[in-house]
Amino acid sequence: MTKLTLGTHPFLLGFEELERLVERTAKSGNEGYPPYNIEQTSGTSYRITLAVAGFAEDDLSITVEDNQLVIRGRQSDDSEGRVFLHRGIAARQFQRAFVLAEGVDVGEATMENGLLHVDLTRAVPESVVQTINIKKG
Repeated sequence: MTKLTLGTHPFLLGFEELERLVERTAKSGNEGYPPYNIEQTSGTSYRITLAVAGFAEDDLSITVEDNQLVIRGRQSDDSEGRVFLHRGIAARQFQRAFVLAEGVDVGEATMENGLLHVDLTRAVPESVVQTINIKKG
């Protein structure tokens, strides 16, 4: 028995990249830090919210790399000269990546009460009907 994939199905032409995106997403780590929400704010817009308490705006970077939204956080170590009896608040770095579909644009990013909000919008493609002329061979 052969396994049919998107790239090998006879009616789905040109979906090889989609199959690679699904594989890449499945391989990405399922770490839980920092926790995040993804919400749909309208028919064509989304908001990703990450809990980044303890991070300043300068500690965070947001980039779009090869259709991936990558959010990185790196805190500076300010524990010099301090003696902790208990340290339960981690000061660790993180990287969280989200695969974006074609036509999804990253809007603004805002910090509010320890939450980083990143707004995304999806452009609605125009429906195109194309007539192909048949030539005599």
